Amino acid sequence: NEHCIISVNMSFSVKKIFQTSTALGNTIWERSNKKCLRYNASILNQMLARQIHLCCNLAARVTFKLADIGEGIREVMVKEWYVNVGDKVSQFDNICEVQSDKASVTITSRYDGTISKLYYAVDDVALVGKPLVDIQTDQADEMQPQTLSTQDEEVQENEPKKSEKDELAKYLITNEVLQSTEEQTSICIPSVRRLAKEHKINLSLIKGTGKHGRILKEDILEYITKKPETKPVVPLEDRVEPIKGFKKVMVKTMTESLKIPSLMYGDEIKVTKLSELRKSLKDLSELENIKLSFLPFFIKAVSNALQRYPIVNASVDENCENITYHKNHNIGIAMDTKVGLGVPVIKGVESLSIIEIAKELNRLIQSGRDGSFSPNDMVGGTFSVSNIGAIGGSYMQPIILPPQVAIIALGASQALPRFDENKNVISEEIVNISAVADHRIIDGATMGRFTQILKKQIENPYLLFLNL
Repeated sequence: NEHCIISVNMSFSVKKIFQTSTALGNTIWERSNKKCLRYNASILNQMLARQIHLCCNLAARVTFKLADIGEGIREVMVKEWYVNVGDKVSQFDNICEVQSDKASVTITSRYDGTISKLYYAVDDVALVGKPLVDIQTDQADEMQPQTLSTQDEEVQENEPKKSEKDELAKYLITNEVLQSTEEQTSICIPSVRRLAKEHKINLSLIKGTGKHGRILKEDILEYITKKPETKPVVPLEDRVEPIKGFKKVMVKTMTESLKIPSLMYGDEIKVTKLSELRKSLKDLSELENIKLSFLPFFIKAVSNALQRYPIVNASVDENCENITYHKNHNIGIAMDTKVGLGVPVIKGVESLSIIEIAKELNRLIQSGRDGSFSPNDMVGGTFSVSNIGAIGGSYMQPIILPPQVAIIALGASQALPRFDENKNVISEEIVNISAVADHRIIDGATMGRFTQILKKQIENPYLLFLNL
């Protein structure tokens, strides 16, 4: 007829974790209105040890659930963690702070132990009654069975008895509501945050009217009503136009050009002396009513170099089976016209003076502005020059215009530091040149030598007049 009831609370000492009512066949007596129980100590110790061992194994790791914090709240936002995985905690230590629609609540530990798992991250929504953390408890060390004293314990009848429910309630208070006024100014409740998110509102733009500046639902709604309406974006209608005129010619020419295996040779040319010569011819250019830029000088230098390397002034047939060497130096000038890219041709440059080249160039430039090129202006080119410097560019890789086999591009003039023959730093006017050739019939050495002849004439402009 042995009956034993043991109630264990893992947070109490052994003396507080059990109440026993038993009949062991030993003596039971009453003494002057004081009731005492004497037990067989050895048997009770064995029973208690078995119960403690079982409880320690089952409760070594405790899942700490989020308790009901009242007022019908079923979810809260995790505002801040005070612990990390691996931290030691004791009873009533702060674990985290959560934010409900009405208040901030600090959650405290019910156990002594080590944090083994956090179920939520900061700003996650935690549900009441669901796991919050796992704690590896230290109860195995605390709950060592103790030998019960065989001495009598007297219980005063007139001493008020505490029920088990009252005793447990004392130690199960875990939630402490903290109305932190400082933090309320910088955070709003989850329902307000959700409302702001739904309307894509930046909370930093709203001044809260709640206590200590907290943002209320009314603040969000007022902001929405005052926010200017965003006008719907009306898609613009696309415009479609046929490719025609110069653009259609360019489509055909550039498509064919990119089929040509080409090489590029680059260098820089000093134009300081040429600049001085051009200034000295200013009166003459005004007399002739022409604009004398660097370009007429370069065109003449190209013609002189073509005389030394006629392969550069050649053309090939469609299948590149025959080379035609041209006697005339018909130099095409790539221009940006009102109708697109145009390459009008200055014909017979080999027999023209620099002033005559400048006059013809000025005429073609004006025709490009007016869109009034004649058919004869656009045909017969044997070599081309692209003056990208006219719009400020320094470098460009030009594209050959078939059936021609070479082209050069000129950059804008720049004042750059360079060394003179005595290794002194001086300012030089520099123009970059890019020369491209059809690699099927012109090798890199030939194109390099051609460019060097051109460069030598520009850097020593008096050589230009030897071929007049």
